[in-house]
Amino acid sequence: MITLDQVRSFVAVAEELHFGRAAERLQMTQPPLSRQIQKLEKSVGAQLLERDNRRVELTGAGAAFLDEAYRLLNLVEGAGDLARRVDAGAAGVVRLGFTAVSAISILGPLLRRLTAALPDVEVLLSERVTQAQVDGIRRGELDIGLARPPFDTSLLSSKVVLREPLMAVVPTDHPLAALDRPLRPQDFDGQPVIGYHPQQSRYFHELSVRFLANAHPRIEQRVHQVLTAMLLVAADRGLALAPASATSLQVEGVVFKDLAHGGGDTRLDADPDRPVELYAVWSREAVTPVVRRVLDVVTQVAG
Repeated sequence: MITLDQVRSFVAVAEELHFGRAAERLQMTQPPLSRQIQKLEKSVGAQLLERDNRRVELTGAGAAFLDEAYRLLNLVEGAGDLARRVDAGAAGVVRLGFTAVSAISILGPLLRRLTAALPDVEVLLSERVTQAQVDGIRRGELDIGLARPPFDTSLLSSKVVLREPLMAVVPTDHPLAALDRPLRPQDFDGQPVIGYHPQQSRYFHELSVRFLANAHPRIEQRVHQVLTAMLLVAADRGLALAPASATSLQVEGVVFKDLAHGGGDTRLDADPDRPVELYAVWSREAVTPVVRRVLDVVTQVAG
Protein backbone atom coordinates (compact mmCIF):
# COMPACT_ATOMS: atom_id res chain seq x y z
CA MET A 1 0.00 0.00 0.00
CA ILE A 2 1.29 3.44 -0.95
CA THR A 3 1.45 5.95 1.91
CA LEU A 4 1.64 9.73 1.82
CA ASP A 5 4.99 9.63 3.64
CA GLN A 6 6.36 7.48 0.81
CA VAL A 7 5.03 9.88 -1.81
CA ARG A 8 6.47 12.91 -0.01
CA SER A 9 9.82 11.13 0.33
CA PHE A 10 9.85 10.34 -3.38
CA VAL A 11 9.01 13.93 -4.36
CA ALA A 12 11.84 15.26 -2.18
CA VAL A 13 14.38 12.90 -3.74
CA ALA A 14 13.06 13.54 -7.27
CA GLU A 15 13.40 17.29 -6.81
CA GLU A 16 16.79 17.21 -5.08
CA LEU A 17 18.22 14.26 -7.04
CA HIS A 18 20.31 13.66 -3.93
CA PHE A 19 19.38 11.45 -0.96
CA GLY A 20 21.40 13.50 1.51
CA ARG A 21 19.79 16.83 0.63
CA ALA A 22 16.34 15.19 0.47
CA ALA A 23 16.84 13.64 3.92
CA GLU A 24 17.93 17.00 5.34
CA ARG A 25 14.89 18.68 3.76
CA LEU A 26 12.60 16.06 5.32
CA GLN A 27 14.46 16.28 8.65
CA MET A 28 15.32 12.61 8.69
CA THR A 29 18.38 10.43 8.10
CA GLN A 30 19.19 8.71 4.83
CA PRO A 31 18.58 5.04 5.80
CA PRO A 32 14.83 5.47 6.61
CA LEU A 33 14.47 7.65 3.49
CA SER A 34 15.96 4.88 1.34
CA ARG A 35 13.58 2.37 2.93
CA GLN A 36 10.59 4.60 2.10
CA ILE A 37 11.65 4.73 -1.55
CA GLN A 38 12.17 0.95 -1.66
CA LYS A 39 8.71 0.32 -0.18
CA LEU A 40 7.17 2.74 -2.68
CA GLU A 41 8.84 1.07 -5.65
CA LYS A 42 7.68 -2.32 -4.38
CA SER A 43 4.09 -1.08 -4.05
CA VAL A 44 4.17 0.57 -7.49
CA GLY A 45 5.85 -2.42 -9.10
CA ALA A 46 8.38 -0.35 -11.03
CA GLN A 47 11.79 1.21 -10.49
CA LEU A 48 11.35 4.95 -10.07
CA LEU A 49 14.94 6.06 -9.44
CA GLU A 50 18.33 5.16 -10.92
CA ARG A 51 20.92 5.61 -8.18
CA ASP A 52 24.51 4.79 -7.43
CA ASN A 53 27.18 6.33 -5.23
CA ARG A 54 27.56 9.37 -7.50
CA ARG A 55 24.13 10.25 -8.92
CA VAL A 56 20.38 9.89 -8.66
CA GLU A 57 18.12 10.11 -11.73
CA LEU A 58 14.46 9.55 -12.49
CA THR A 59 13.54 6.59 -14.63
CA GLY A 60 10.82 7.00 -17.24
CA ALA A 61 8.39 5.42 -14.77
CA GLY A 62 9.67 7.76 -12.07
CA ALA A 63 9.05 10.87 -14.22
CA ALA A 64 5.49 9.71 -14.93
CA PHE A 65 4.89 8.89 -11.26
CA LEU A 66 6.21 12.31 -10.20
CA ASP A 67 3.42 14.09 -12.09
CA GLU A 68 0.81 11.92 -10.37
CA ALA A 69 2.54 12.41 -7.01
CA TYR A 70 2.17 16.18 -7.36
CA ARG A 71 -1.53 15.78 -8.15
CA LEU A 72 -2.02 13.47 -5.17
CA LEU A 73 -0.30 15.80 -2.70
CA ASN A 74 -2.21 18.81 -4.06
CA LEU A 75 -5.45 16.86 -3.70
CA VAL A 76 -4.66 15.95 -0.11
CA GLU A 77 -3.66 19.51 0.71
CA GLY A 78 -6.81 20.84 -0.94
CA ALA A 79 -8.98 18.33 0.90
CA GLY A 80 -7.46 19.38 4.20
CA ASP A 81 -7.98 23.05 3.39
CA LEU A 82 -11.59 22.37 2.42
CA ALA A 83 -12.17 20.46 5.66
CA ARG A 84 -10.75 23.37 7.66
CA ARG A 85 -12.95 25.87 5.81
CA VAL A 86 -16.02 23.70 6.31
CA ASP A 87 -15.19 23.38 9.99
CA ALA A 88 -14.89 27.18 10.17
CA GLY A 89 -18.13 27.66 8.22
CA ALA A 90 -16.40 29.21 5.20
CA ALA A 91 -17.39 26.39 2.83
CA GLY A 92 -20.25 23.96 2.45
CA VAL A 93 -23.87 23.88 1.35
CA VAL A 94 -26.80 25.81 2.84
CA ARG A 95 -30.39 25.12 1.80
CA LEU A 96 -32.38 28.36 1.89
CA GLY A 97 -36.15 28.62 1.70
CA PHE A 98 -37.92 31.82 0.66
CA THR A 99 -41.36 33.16 -0.17
CA ALA A 100 -42.11 34.80 -3.49
CA VAL A 101 -42.38 38.29 -1.97
CA SER A 102 -39.21 37.86 0.11
CA ALA A 103 -37.40 37.24 -3.18
CA ILE A 104 -38.42 40.75 -4.24
CA SER A 105 -37.13 42.54 -1.18
CA ILE A 106 -34.09 40.77 0.23
CA LEU A 107 -33.06 37.67 -1.71
CA GLY A 108 -31.05 39.49 -4.38
CA PRO A 109 -28.95 41.60 -1.96
CA LEU A 110 -28.49 38.57 0.31
CA LEU A 111 -27.18 36.32 -2.47
CA ARG A 112 -24.79 39.04 -3.69
CA ARG A 113 -23.45 39.53 -0.16
CA LEU A 114 -23.05 35.77 0.33
CA THR A 115 -21.11 35.46 -2.93
CA ALA A 116 -18.74 38.20 -1.80
CA ALA A 117 -18.36 37.08 1.82
CA LEU A 118 -18.53 33.29 1.45
CA PRO A 119 -17.60 32.38 -2.14
CA ASP A 120 -17.13 28.69 -1.28
CA VAL A 121 -20.61 28.32 0.23
CA GLU A 122 -23.17 26.87 -2.17
CA VAL A 123 -26.70 28.17 -1.56
CA LEU A 124 -29.51 25.87 -2.73
CA LEU A 125 -32.77 27.82 -3.08
CA SER A 126 -36.27 26.50 -2.52
CA GLU A 127 -39.37 28.68 -2.99
CA ARG A 128 -42.01 27.68 -0.43
CA VAL A 129 -44.79 29.31 1.57
CA THR A 130 -44.03 29.80 5.25
CA GLN A 131 -45.62 26.58 6.53
CA ALA A 132 -43.80 24.53 3.90
CA GLN A 133 -40.54 26.17 4.99
CA VAL A 134 -41.22 25.30 8.63
CA ASP A 135 -41.99 21.71 7.63
CA GLY A 136 -38.79 21.62 5.55
CA ILE A 137 -36.66 22.79 8.48
CA ARG A 138 -38.32 20.25 10.77
CA ARG A 139 -37.63 17.41 8.30
CA GLY A 140 -34.04 18.53 7.69
CA GLU A 141 -34.71 19.59 4.08
CA LEU A 142 -33.93 23.27 4.73
CA ASP A 143 -31.35 25.01 6.93
CA ILE A 144 -32.74 28.56 6.89
CA GLY A 145 -36.06 30.06 5.83
CA LEU A 146 -37.12 33.59 4.92
CA ALA A 147 -40.66 33.40 6.21
CA ARG A 148 -43.65 35.31 7.56
CA PRO A 149 -45.07 34.91 11.05
CA PRO A 150 -46.61 33.16 12.82
CA PHE A 151 -44.45 30.07 13.26
CA ASP A 152 -43.64 27.66 16.07
CA THR A 153 -41.10 29.44 18.29
CA SER A 154 -40.56 26.26 20.32
CA LEU A 155 -39.16 24.65 17.15
CA LEU A 156 -37.52 27.63 15.47
CA SER A 157 -35.17 30.44 16.33
CA SER A 158 -35.88 33.63 14.40
CA LYS A 159 -34.73 37.15 13.67
CA VAL A 160 -36.50 40.01 11.90
CA VAL A 161 -34.65 40.80 8.66
CA LEU A 162 -37.08 43.27 7.09
CA ARG A 163 -39.93 45.58 8.13
CA GLU A 164 -41.85 47.54 5.52
CA PRO A 165 -45.16 49.38 5.08
CA LEU A 166 -48.37 47.83 3.86
CA MET A 167 -49.79 49.74 0.90
CA ALA A 168 -52.93 49.83 -1.21
CA VAL A 169 -52.79 48.68 -4.83
CA VAL A 170 -55.31 50.60 -6.93
CA PRO A 171 -56.09 50.62 -10.69
CA THR A 172 -54.58 53.71 -12.31
CA ASP A 173 -57.98 55.00 -13.45
CA HIS A 174 -59.73 54.44 -10.11
CA PRO A 175 -60.95 57.55 -8.22
CA LEU A 176 -58.86 56.55 -5.17
CA ALA A 177 -55.71 56.75 -7.29
CA ALA A 178 -56.19 60.51 -7.66
CA LEU A 179 -56.53 61.23 -3.93
CA ASP A 180 -53.66 63.29 -2.57
CA ARG A 181 -53.62 61.62 0.83
CA PRO A 182 -53.12 58.18 2.43
CA LEU A 183 -56.10 55.88 2.13
CA ARG A 184 -58.19 55.13 5.22
CA PRO A 185 -60.18 51.95 5.93
CA GLN A 186 -63.44 53.74 5.17
CA ASP A 187 -62.19 54.47 1.64
CA PHE A 188 -62.65 50.75 1.02
CA ASP A 189 -66.34 50.73 2.03
CA GLY A 190 -68.33 48.95 -0.66
CA GLN A 191 -65.26 48.58 -2.87
CA PRO A 192 -64.34 45.24 -4.51
CA VAL A 193 -61.17 43.93 -2.85
CA ILE A 194 -58.83 41.09 -3.81
CA GLY A 195 -58.22 39.24 -0.55
CA TYR A 196 -55.70 36.59 0.47
CA HIS A 197 -56.37 32.95 1.23
CA PRO A 198 -56.79 32.54 5.02
CA GLN A 199 -54.70 29.34 5.16
CA GLN A 200 -52.23 29.48 2.26
CA SER A 201 -51.55 33.22 2.70
CA ARG A 202 -52.48 33.58 6.34
CA TYR A 203 -50.08 36.41 7.10
CA PHE A 204 -51.28 38.82 4.40
CA HIS A 205 -54.86 37.72 5.03
CA GLU A 206 -54.57 38.77 8.68
CA LEU A 207 -52.83 42.07 7.85
CA SER A 208 -55.61 42.90 5.37
CA VAL A 209 -58.37 41.93 7.79
CA ARG A 210 -56.84 44.08 10.53
CA PHE A 211 -56.59 47.17 8.37
CA LEU A 212 -60.09 46.73 6.94
CA ALA A 213 -61.69 45.80 10.27
CA ASN A 214 -63.86 48.96 10.32
CA ALA A 215 -64.62 48.95 6.60
CA HIS A 216 -67.14 46.92 4.62
CA PRO A 217 -65.44 45.97 1.37
CA ARG A 218 -66.68 43.32 -1.07
CA ILE A 219 -64.16 40.50 -1.15
CA GLU A 220 -64.29 39.45 -4.78
CA GLN A 221 -61.57 36.79 -4.80
CA ARG A 222 -58.96 35.28 -2.50
CA VAL A 223 -55.51 34.56 -3.90
CA HIS A 224 -52.30 32.93 -2.67
CA GLN A 225 -49.69 35.33 -4.07
CA VAL A 226 -49.15 39.09 -3.95
CA LEU A 227 -48.29 39.17 -7.66
CA THR A 228 -51.61 37.50 -8.51
CA ALA A 229 -53.47 40.14 -6.48
CA MET A 230 -51.64 42.92 -8.33
CA LEU A 231 -52.42 41.43 -11.73
CA LEU A 232 -56.11 41.24 -10.82
CA VAL A 233 -56.00 44.89 -9.76
CA ALA A 234 -54.41 45.76 -13.11
CA ALA A 235 -57.31 43.92 -14.77
CA ASP A 236 -59.70 46.24 -12.84
CA ARG A 237 -61.11 43.40 -10.74
CA GLY A 238 -60.74 45.24 -7.44
CA LEU A 239 -58.33 46.81 -4.95
CA ALA A 240 -55.66 44.99 -2.93
CA LEU A 241 -53.16 45.44 -0.13
CA ALA A 242 -49.49 44.53 -0.65
CA PRO A 243 -46.07 45.16 0.91
CA ALA A 244 -44.17 48.22 -0.30
CA SER A 245 -41.44 46.04 -1.84
CA ALA A 246 -44.00 44.81 -4.39
CA THR A 247 -43.65 48.16 -6.16
CA SER A 248 -40.44 46.78 -7.71
CA LEU A 249 -42.55 44.27 -9.67
CA GLN A 250 -43.58 47.21 -11.87
CA VAL A 251 -46.98 45.85 -12.86
CA GLU A 252 -48.55 48.19 -15.40
CA GLY A 253 -52.00 49.60 -14.70
CA VAL A 254 -51.67 49.90 -10.91
CA VAL A 255 -50.80 52.67 -8.47
CA PHE A 256 -49.48 52.15 -4.94
CA LYS A 257 -51.04 54.35 -2.28
CA ASP A 258 -49.95 54.90 1.32
CA LEU A 259 -52.29 53.75 4.06
CA ALA A 260 -53.33 55.96 6.95
CA HIS A 261 -52.01 54.64 10.25
CA GLY A 262 -54.35 54.04 13.11
CA GLY A 263 -57.02 52.33 11.03
CA GLY A 264 -57.98 48.81 11.96
CA ASP A 265 -56.45 46.68 14.69
CA THR A 266 -52.69 47.23 14.83
CA ARG A 267 -52.12 45.90 18.32
CA LEU A 268 -50.15 42.93 17.01
CA ASP A 269 -47.83 45.05 14.84
CA ALA A 270 -44.33 45.62 16.19
CA ASP A 271 -44.09 48.82 14.13
CA PRO A 272 -47.41 50.38 12.96
CA ASP A 273 -45.56 52.36 10.26
CA ARG A 274 -43.99 49.17 8.90
CA PRO A 275 -46.26 46.29 9.89
CA VAL A 276 -45.09 43.81 7.23
CA GLU A 277 -42.33 41.67 8.72
CA LEU A 278 -39.99 39.08 7.23
CA TYR A 279 -38.00 36.73 9.46
CA ALA A 280 -35.01 34.48 9.06
CA VAL A 281 -35.93 31.20 10.79
CA TRP A 282 -33.81 28.17 11.61
CA SER A 283 -33.88 25.11 13.85
CA ARG A 284 -33.33 25.51 17.59
CA GLU A 285 -31.30 22.29 17.47
CA ALA A 286 -27.58 22.13 16.58
CA VAL A 287 -26.57 24.60 13.87
CA THR A 288 -23.57 23.87 11.65
CA PRO A 289 -20.72 26.40 11.35
CA VAL A 290 -21.63 27.24 7.76
CA VAL A 291 -25.25 27.94 8.70
CA ARG A 292 -24.03 30.26 11.46
CA ARG A 293 -21.82 32.13 8.98
CA VAL A 294 -24.73 32.52 6.55
CA LEU A 295 -26.96 33.77 9.37
CA ASP A 296 -24.30 36.38 10.18
CA VAL A 297 -24.50 37.61 6.59
CA VAL A 298 -28.31 37.64 6.74
CA THR A 299 -28.07 39.84 9.84
CA GLN A 300 -25.67 42.22 8.03
CA VAL A 301 -28.05 42.54 5.08
CA ALA A 302 -30.97 43.14 7.43
CA GLY A 303 -29.04 45.82 9.25
